[in-house]
Amino acid sequence: MIRAYRSGDCDAVLKVWAAASAVAHPFLTDEFLATERRNIADLHLTVAETWVWEVGGRVAGFIALMGNEVGGLFVHPELHGRGIGRALMDHARGLHEELEVEVFKDNTMGRAFYKAYGFVELREEVHEDTGLAVIRLELPGAKLPLQSHGE
Repeated sequence: MIRAYRSGDCDAVLKVWAAASAVAHPFLTDEFLATERRNIADLHLTVAETWVWEVGGRVAGFIALMGNEVGGLFVHPELHGRGIGRALMDHARGLHEELEVEVFKDNTMGRAFYKAYGFVELREEVHEDTGLAVIRLELPGAKLPLQSHGE
């Protein structure tokens, strides 16, 4: 089920992020990932509108929004392919008419998910902190009605 992030979720969210990042971002350095981990805990989760997906009372995935920007969408790799990412994205679409996201060009898994969901490429840029290519994507269109998602 989807619910709002609570401060007590921080460790669980970081574990999901680390596991998913290991699969989706093997090209990122350990140093960058360590910095991102600190930034997520100390900065991003304090300002983003974050929603988590729970399975059996445990956080299995999350989406963090900053306005209509998807700052992060991560699902534990053991639960990939079960519709959790789509449900979290559907929830975000229920909140915002249009969505944008930036994804590393080398993140083929993420790019495939966003393409299948209907995102379109706006432009390619260089990620300032890593020097790697990132692609800015947009999901145009109307908001979806908010729905209740059960386990």
